[in-house]
Amino acid sequence: MKALVLERQHELAIRDIDLPGEMGPDDVRIRLHTVGVCGSDVHYYTHGRIGPFVVDKPMVLGHEAAGTVEAVGAGVSALKVGDRVCMEPGVPDSGSRASRLGMYNVDPSVRFWATPPVHGVLTSTVVHPAAFTFRLPDNVSFAEGAMVEPFAVGMQAATKARIAPGDTAVVVGAGPIGIMVALAALAGGCARVVIADLARPKLDIAARYQGVIPVDVSKEDLAARVSALTDGWGADIVFECSGSPRAWEGLIALLRPSGVIVAVGLPLAPVPLDVALLTTKEIRIESVFRYAHQYDRAIALMASGRVDLKPLISATFPFEDSIAAFDRAVEGRPDDVKIQIRMDAA
Repeated sequence: MKALVLERQHELAIRDIDLPGEMGPDDVRIRLHTVGVCGSDVHYYTHGRIGPFVVDKPMVLGHEAAGTVEAVGAGVSALKVGDRVCMEPGVPDSGSRASRLGMYNVDPSVRFWATPPVHGVLTSTVVHPAAFTFRLPDNVSFAEGAMVEPFAVGMQAATKARIAPGDTAVVVGAGPIGIMVALAALAGGCARVVIADLARPKLDIAARYQGVIPVDVSKEDLAARVSALTDGWGADIVFECSGSPRAWEGLIALLRPSGVIVAVGLPLAPVPLDVALLTTKEIRIESVFRYAHQYDRAIALMASGRVDLKPLISATFPFEDSIAAFDRAVEGRPDDVKIQIRMDAA
């Protein structure tokens, strides 16, 4: 099959490659329609590694995907040929202790698309377990279906925050995940979400959503704005989505007593943390690694109309131009949120 292959750091190619294609009784075969370009894909392209995961042989990229079921295994009853679906890209060991506890996202043996040595799905078809394949409602497009994966991260963050109706949240970082965390927090019951960044165009995109309050931290003091909005009490929740170690320096000051920090971004260096202030305010810290049990809920919110992710799709490239799509993603244009690739020509 033709695929977008990361040959090595800085080198992409569209070429034929042998990929696993044997179906088991509990699997489905899906013809890909739309695949999103994730920041992790771009990081593998530009750096060749993320932490311990190193690209040391050619790897197909892509894990945010939607398509059409074209074959089902003998044991599959919940899906049929022709169903429009999106796919959860991480498949855990069902017998692992993490899976038995319901935390399959932190199963050390999880196989996650486009994470070395596992191939991704920027190709024509993929075989995937039916249990991790989800039917799309008629009013949810393939493009939106390919957005369920990053939105599930936002859903996981909102779940970890234990939002109470009427809460005020702060999101630090207005990248794709930051905006989706803000939308998930609003859907989860927050009355308002302050989103902070240096990139004005992304803040303007986030501000299109009712309940989102943008703060350009190059021109405005975030702590002062939060204090003014909450009459000096502080925010109930802070979601750290920037991944910047420096962002942690002022997080505790944004929170009310017994508030919560949810760590979503992955800093590349240790972060400073005032444990004394953390303790005296009884601040809770939660962390997010991907997601678990969020796809059904994310799809339901999108189908209901309460969450509209279409404004976050900045550009769509045909498969034959997928290298150009990645090069644009590397540019990091300030008004780009999500770039997608249509696989019709794969």
